[in-house]
Amino acid sequence: MAHSEHDHSTEMFEPDSWDERYSGEAKIWSGNANPQLVTIASTLSPGTALDVGCGEGGDVIWLAQQGWRATGADFSGKGLARAAEHAAEAGVSDRVEWWQIDARTFEAGGRSFDLVTTHYLHPPDGGMAAVVGRLATAVAPGGHLLVVGHAPSEELTQLTQSHRDAMFAAADLVGSLPGSFEVIVAEDRPRRVVREGRRVDIPDATLLAARR
Repeated sequence: MAHSEHDHSTEMFEPDSWDERYSGEAKIWSGNANPQLVTIASTLSPGTALDVGCGEGGDVIWLAQQGWRATGADFSGKGLARAAEHAAEAGVSDRVEWWQIDARTFEAGGRSFDLVTTHYLHPPDGGMAAVVGRLATAVAPGGHLLVVGHAPSEELTQLTQSHRDAMFAAADLVGSLPGSFEVIVAEDRPRRVVREGRRVDIPDATLLAARR
């Protein structure tokens, strides 16, 4: 599973490669919460949250700081270890939990959350639709599912074909939602980044749905 637009190898779809990447000393991600999460979660009342593909825990920590009880899930044990360290540094260890699981085989196991979210999780070969169906089972009645990923874009010229094939539009995911969900947002929303000294808008496939 690819966590970022900067991954260039098909090996990046598997946990061993992410464990290797997280074994170094350097911080991989900025630690800042993803902007679509900030925009949408800021409109919701804090409750319980699950962030799948949490990496080093930036979104989990932000949610905890906003009053959520947050669980970070990832298939990389070393990524989760880093996330726990960052949560301790941020002083929110008492509001977070960690769960090692692969989104491709995700099972809620009877657990439910007021918000289930995932950002830039890209299973190979168009597998995100199936993942959405799995994650939906973890949303509590009245809760929300937020899925954000890289939509196909001419700006993402540096990616391999395998990573392009893993991209999706928000509309591609709607059919995977159970009938108990109401779609609130299903669109490609712009995210401004600076690339080679110029500002460009990258489309984020953004799906927000509420469980009745």
